[in-house]
Amino acid sequence: MMLDRHVNVEQLPDLDLYMDQVIQLFEIAFQDLKRDEKEKIMTKTMINNYAKGHLLLPAKNKRYTKEHVMMISMIYEMKGALSLKDIKKVLDTAGVTTQEPKNGSAASLYRSYLQCADEKTEIVRGEMVEQAREMEQKEADPYVQQVLLILSFIHQSNLYRRAAEKMIDSLA
Repeated sequence: MMLDRHVNVEQLPDLDLYMDQVIQLFEIAFQDLKRDEKEKIMTKTMINNYAKGHLLLPAKNKRYTKEHVMMISMIYEMKGALSLKDIKKVLDTAGVTTQEPKNGSAASLYRSYLQCADEKTEIVRGEMVEQAREMEQKEADPYVQQVLLILSFIHQSNLYRRAAEKMIDSLA
């Protein structure tokens, strides 16, 4: 089961990209996560909203740098659970939304994030397998097992989201 996908630093070209190229990069990188062929991973409107909301530094001559793409990737990851206001607060706290980052570059934050995400993905995969085994032992009906497992995963997701929101609320 494909659970996780990222734009790896190695996938990024050494030249700046136009918006359509950024969108294409995301469509290719995240195509395995689509639930429906018509689903759009990234759109011009999304990127423009991120720029208008000051989540991204302005594009340079309508071109996006590697750091822009890394920032867009982190925003994409967070937008599934957080509001743009909360995402901005996180990125502002990290100091990566200004011309002169205060806590290191977006690239260093992104690389650390990818490393952490890879480690956590493996842990979560193992926990999911264990939860499925436990559910099989508790419930005989496979359809009920599946529904209970779905509800359990949703509950855990909500707990993690609420914990993240509490942490965001405590940011200066």
